[in-house]
Order: sequence, then C-alpha cells, then structure tokens
Amino acid sequence: MNVDISQKQSKILVEELERRSKKPLEFAKEAILAEKIEYREMRKALEHYILHWNDFTHAGSFSIAYEAVGGNSGSVTRVQAAITMIAAALDIHDDVMDESEKKHGLPTVFGKFGGDIALLLGDAFLIEGFNLFTESISGLPQKKIKEIRAILKRALFEVGNGHALELNLRGRTSTNLEEYIEIFNMKAASIEVDFRIGAILGNGTRSEIDAMAKFGRILGTLAQLREEFIDIFDAEELNQRIRSEYLPLPILVAMQENELKAKIQELTSGGKVEVSNVDELINLVFKSRSVEKLKRKMQDLAAESAHLTSAIRRKETRNLLCSLASSMLEDL
Repeated sequence: MNVDISQKQSKILVEELERRSKKPLEFAKEAILAEKIEYREMRKALEHYILHWNDFTHAGSFSIAYEAVGGNSGSVTRVQAAITMIAAALDIHDDVMDESEKKHGLPTVFGKFGGDIALLLGDAFLIEGFNLFTESISGLPQKKIKEIRAILKRALFEVGNGHALELNLRGRTSTNLEEYIEIFNMKAASIEVDFRIGAILGNGTRSEIDAMAKFGRILGTLAQLREEFIDIFDAEELNQRIRSEYLPLPILVAMQENELKAKIQELTSGGKVEVSNVDELINLVFKSRSVEKLKRKMQDLAAESAHLTSAIRRKETRNLLCSLASSMLEDL
C-alpha cells in the first residue's frame, strides 16, 4: 500500500513540474531552433537533442519559488527558458567530460555525434541562454539586474568548481563521505540559483529569498545523492560510471567495510558488472551500516529543508516544497 501511494505521489510531483515547465521549454526550443546553423551535422545534433529535451527541473523549480513568495508565474517564461538553455549547455558539456554515450537508454549528443559537435552545441545553448537571460531582465531596476547577474555568475563558477573537483574522484575506491557531499553541494548551486532568482523576481522578502535559496541548495544536493543510489540499479549507467567516472557513492561507502569490500571488488572487477550480478551488488550495498548512515544524512537534509518552508506564505506551495524534499528519500 505504501509503495503505491509513494509512486502516485512521485507521479503527481513530476506532472506538476512538467506542467510548470511546458511553456518555457517550448519557448526555449523555438528560440534555439530559429538560429541559423549552417553545418548539417550540427543541425542534426541540435534536432536530436531537442527531440529528447524534457528538462522540467529548472523551469519548474523557478516557478515554484516565484509562486511561493507571491509572484505571478505567467510573466517570467523568457527567464525560465533562458535558465533551461543554460542548464542544457552544462548538461551537454558534462556528457563530454564523462564520455557518456547514453542516458536513460538514449544516445547523447556526444555518443551520437562526437565530442567536437557536442562542445559546439553546448556553446550554442550557452550563448542563446545568456542572451535571452540578459534581454529578459533588461526592464528591471539596475540594482536588481546587477544582483541577479552576480548571482548567476557565482552559481555557474561554483558548479564548474564542483565538476572540476569531481574529476579528482575518478578511479578512487577510498572515500571521505563529507568530501563527496561537499562536491555535490557545490554542484547544487545550479538548483539554488533557480529558487533564488525565482524568489527575487517574485518580489519575495529577504528572509523568503534566503529560505528559497537554502531550500534549493539542499534539494539539489539530495537529488544528486538520490541519483547515486539510482545508478546502482541501472546496469548500463553503472558500467558507464565504472569505465569513465567513479563508482556510485553508496558502493564506495559500503566498500569502507572490510567484510563487504572484497566481494564488491570481485563484482566490479574487469571494468564492468554483469547484469546477472546487479541484484547481488544491490543487496551488499543496502545491508551496509555505512550506507544506512548516508541515508540518515539524507533524512536530516530533508528535515532541514522542510523547516525552511515555514518562511513561505502560501500553504499549497509550502506543501509542494515539502513533498519535493521528501520524494528524494523515496524507496531508499
């Protein structure tokens, strides 16, 4: 019964985020497709990405923060679209760094068209996104424009620093849990900026803006930690991680226990995990005391984020925020 309710709640949350993101995503697609791209292979890469582009996280997060402080979400579509395009650029570049040929069973731009095309396409999204972002806030008071631009700049540099530090994790089997969480926290600046700028443009009070920003940072961190668990269940993604990145954090954490380390190393040796061994690996990881500690850390973060919502004036939006945070713990 609990699983059914949980799944229903997740579906409702995803549908809500998709609803809030529909117009901005359509606007973003139309804007980038309208640009003149003469190289045929590049155009094909763009159309490939557009076909599978369904990022509801950034525009949806922005919309919730904007609404939470009393804003009217109908007037910020262009800003949402701009943020979504900048996020797409980071996503495409990230696939190049990680050499990710597939995601969710579909070929990435890197996997289908190669690194050169992927880098150029990421650059195109970045240029289009920044241009649209600048245009979208041009009518605001100069003080607010300066503040928002500084926030976006700081966030993108922090995300970049997080990715750079993450490169140093490749191939490691020893782990300091706090080091990994700190890197995830830095990369979570990409979600914090959605909530912070959404609250600013919604004319929130300083306490509301700060609460939304902190909530976004925690949510972004939790989302990454959740993905670390999810990647264990996907043999294709797990083997991609073994080849080009680092093992999912729960596996690394479990390997710190001597009685589990040798068995996990045996299952992950040879550069891949056989599909027939994934269930055994999952069982080993989830019986780890250290992994239980990691899950308790996630529970503490979710509780902290729920406390932050007390600063939000709209009850329905406050409940939605709490549901988003609790969904990061679902089925773990």
